[in-house]
Amino acid sequence: MKTILITGGAGFIGSHVVRLFLKKYPNNTIVNIDCLTYAGNLENLSDIDDLPNYIFEKTDIRDAISLDELFEKYNPDTVIHLAAESHVDRSITNPMEFVETNVVGTVNLLNSARNNWRESFEDKLFYHVSTDEVFGALGQTGLFTEETPYSPNSPYSASKAASDHFVRAYHETYGMPIVISNCSNNYGPNQFPEKLIPLMISNILNGKKLPVYGDGKYTRDWLYVEDHALAIETVYRKGTIGETYCIGGWNELQNIVLINQLCDLMDNKLKLELGTSKKLITFVKDRPGHDKRYAIDARKMEKELGWKPKESFKSGIKKTIDWYLDNEAWLKNITSGAYQDYYSSQYKK
Repeated sequence: MKTILITGGAGFIGSHVVRLFLKKYPNNTIVNIDCLTYAGNLENLSDIDDLPNYIFEKTDIRDAISLDELFEKYNPDTVIHLAAESHVDRSITNPMEFVETNVVGTVNLLNSARNNWRESFEDKLFYHVSTDEVFGALGQTGLFTEETPYSPNSPYSASKAASDHFVRAYHETYGMPIVISNCSNNYGPNQFPEKLIPLMISNILNGKKLPVYGDGKYTRDWLYVEDHALAIETVYRKGTIGETYCIGGWNELQNIVLINQLCDLMDNKLKLELGTSKKLITFVKDRPGHDKRYAIDARKMEKELGWKPKESFKSGIKKTIDWYLDNEAWLKNITSGAYQDYYSSQYKK
């Protein structure tokens, strides 16, 4: 029996990872730690919170003493670290919050794990989940690989790059058994609607404008979140200590192309006249340091670990829309209060 500690497990990607590990490893104890910021929501796990192998602890990774106490209490064999501030726009407004959570919080976790595992690293693993944004921006051609030099362009990506470097440094300096994965843009159920796809769905449902940065010709690679959870489980089970794995969906789309497709699908679902939702598209002032293109080469994951995404963008976006339409109460619950104030200030023309 193992104990797997998952950080950020009440968030978007984390909740899908927790759910998958609970079901795939029923004989293991899954400890979910999350400080429940605006993007952490225990409703994301309401279907599994009574499973006997599940424990939730409200803990902030910035609190080193609390982490030490948790490690002593549960003695985890594995850490899967997803807790992070992740929205680029918020990092531009408040970069220190990203330094404190993404950098200091990660080092706190590394220290707690190292102290707890000081007698032996055997059968231990620190798995750090990161982003493709650490690599910077691509031109019109080329793909990010595990060998791409780091070149972060936003406070968010700089904080994630720093945390990646610390994880790698603890492997080289102390021999800590680590793996790192860098993933492309995720979408799917339970995503907080500050991110592109749920924001557009929410605004269409409410007849609000669809804010598009700049000319909308920013290209991203999109991965359905359940495919990412499966990739994380694959790296956990089969990954090589000290290695990095790039995880992507092979779905490159310009933002404006994606939004147009989404509008047509929503018109169809809501039985609106085709073109109704597109009338809501509104171009707004671009954000600073906006990377033009990201794209992942995920061949290492396929060749070495046997993973590849199951969902195409066509199938994944339909599942995503269906989920949000079936869960409008969830959407309304998390888009009230402070988020509305943030939204109004962020998307000024």
